[in-house]
Amino acid sequence: MRILIVDDEPLARQRLRDLLGQVEGAEVVAEASNGREGCEQAAALKPDLVLLDIAMPVMDGLEAAAHLASTSHAPAVVFCTAYDEHALAAFEAGAIDYLLKPVRVERLREALGRARRIGPPGLAAIDEAAGEERQRTHLCARLRGSMRLIPIEEIRYLQADEKYVVIHHAHGEDLIEDSLKSLESEFGDRFLRIHRNCLVAADEIMELRRGADGHTRARLRNTSELLDVSRRCLPGLRKKVLEL
Repeated sequence: MRILIVDDEPLARQRLRDLLGQVEGAEVVAEASNGREGCEQAAALKPDLVLLDIAMPVMDGLEAAAHLASTSHAPAVVFCTAYDEHALAAFEAGAIDYLLKPVRVERLREALGRARRIGPPGLAAIDEAAGEERQRTHLCARLRGSMRLIPIEEIRYLQADEKYVVIHHAHGEDLIEDSLKSLESEFGDRFLRIHRNCLVAADEIMELRRGADGHTRARLRNTSELLDVSRRCLPGLRKKVLEL
């Protein structure tokens, strides 16, 4: 069984590696120090199992589990954490098992056996756990079998393009399969709709400028492109911009 260890504490990762050395058939293929790194490692290496901490910087384990489950080679997930109050959320997120630190080799061996029998979690469970109550910190773009995670705070605007949405962010552009409507529902406190096909980060809007043609366009803080504002969105957008 090929295993990825994801934990922000080096000593915790080393302890799991040492314990796995006592379990026949267990092979550690990589380590990661946060959920984002773990997702990227998993997309590249396609492990059978991820041992995943919950409380981590950059991206926590519950959000990482949701991203992992959406991949074509979704691994089984076992959470390893010092906090038992996360147990319910972990099982709702489709975890195979939930281990409390310090992990004992007997419990680890039992969890690996369960992972072999059950396999990866169902997408429905993960989707439910990553729903309205848990706002994501990253959006996920798929790139030829790999994964790119874009931090929400780096996104400048989101623009619908046929069945995809283009993320315009601090480091370029990427395509995602989320709908603009679902993104607005999840991140309505951060992004403002300026057109039926465009959401803009509220802190990116510098001004609303009316052109000689009578159309209003938005000027953004970090791009020279002027974005069209629809007549339908304009009244509400003006009000929200004044409140910023």
